Amino acid sequence: MKIICVGRNYAEHAAELNNEVPTQPLIFMKPDTSLLRITDFYFPYFTNDLHYECELVFRICKEGKNIPEKFAEKYVDKVSVGIDFTARDLQEECKKKGHPWERAKAFDNSAVVGEFKNISDFSSIESYQFSFQQNGQVVQKGDSALMIYSLAKIISNVSEFVTLKQGDLIFTGTPKGVGPVAIGDKLEAFLFEEKLLSIQVK
Repeated sequence: MKIICVGRNYAEHAAELNNEVPTQPLIFMKPDTSLLRITDFYFPYFTNDLHYECELVFRICKEGKNIPEKFAEKYVDKVSVGIDFTARDLQEECKKKGHPWERAKAFDNSAVVGEFKNISDFSSIESYQFSFQQNGQVVQKGDSALMIYSLAKIISNVSEFVTLKQGDLIFTGTPKGVGPVAIGDKLEAFLFEEKLLSIQVK
């Protein structure tokens, strides 16, 4: 199982971090050791500036290579919300040196995933609304209809280079509103009105 992530997939998020909007999906990956399923999260010792990034997460249901966009939705069966934790201070160091982001993005437990729901439970794969709360306050709201690159485009693009396999996860990018977390924070994520993720930062 691999975790495929898309960066800068909402224009307002790219703007809030003063990043250029990519001309094709900006892809990076996390190892399976980064996966955390709805439990406590322990603040890593190697960063002083840890940020949450709430995202829609889709699960691949069958193997595919060079998948046309028009068939892409046949390759996903479940959806959830997740957190792409980012050590922002380490990421900035990597950017300045032109280095990859793995130290900032791919550390253990950096990919939190909530409860999955069947795609078939929803009428459209094009518009999923989600939100994220920090200590009971809404800090992020997103809608997949506002993604720069749709899920179908992401699947098609990624599968040109990497074979997708059953169980792979795709983090589709975060909307504006990312920010720092601290020990003691309670983080909750919702798909439409249903809470699918709740963790405590320790």
